[in-house]
Amino acid sequence: MPEYEKHFRGEQIGNIILGGQDGLVNVLAVVLGVASATNDVFIVLVAGLAATFAETISMAAVAYTSTKADWDYYKAERALEENAIKENPKDEIKEIREIYAKKGFKGRLLNDIVKIITSNEKVWVDTMMSEELNLSPKFGKSPIKNGLIVFVATLVGSIVPLVPFVFLPISNAMIASVIIAVAVLFAVGVVKAKLTVGNWLGSGLELALIGTLAAISGYFIGIGLGALFGTNVVGVG
Repeated sequence: MPEYEKHFRGEQIGNIILGGQDGLVNVLAVVLGVASATNDVFIVLVAGLAATFAETISMAAVAYTSTKADWDYYKAERALEENAIKENPKDEIKEIREIYAKKGFKGRLLNDIVKIITSNEKVWVDTMMSEELNLSPKFGKSPIKNGLIVFVATLVGSIVPLVPFVFLPISNAMIASVIIAVAVLFAVGVVKAKLTVGNWLGSGLELALIGTLAAISGYFIGIGLGALFGTNVVGVG
């Protein structure tokens, strides 16, 4: 493949953004909520780490099971097509002819296309899967690989909002956590746009906005819980 035509593995980008964004946004909301309801940094870190490991394991498990389910579904549908070709070849040949006739092929060229496709069972089945059912083998058809990618991405993303609470006073850590999280989300959005399609500024702002909304919701939830249970709220009053 020429240098100018090298392609990125789209499903890997999706898995990394899925895990990283989910981990970062969820843990950010948790630590801000807890931090706004208490001035105990130990409690914030414990809650953040608990959310980190729960989210990481959960996301990896979802990635594994969803990929496996997609792949199992594809294999089941492929088996049905293979059986249909063996049991009713005339009907399946007719379907191939109809598919390519709709694409504008006709006459001798259409006959040649149908003959070539149906002369190779694998090509025949592949064509029926993609053209009739709009199904294709998943890029990352390894459930374990997808699960591991999401696991690592979620873990890294989840740690980002926690770092400031290790080094700064809790009130300063809250501000730093939001700034760092929003900056990371913006950067991820920019990278996503560069590797795929879209405006880099719009993509960056979109992910940054998600983080900001999560931070605001987490903060006010914490304030509400703090007021409800009579705990000290950092930066309030």
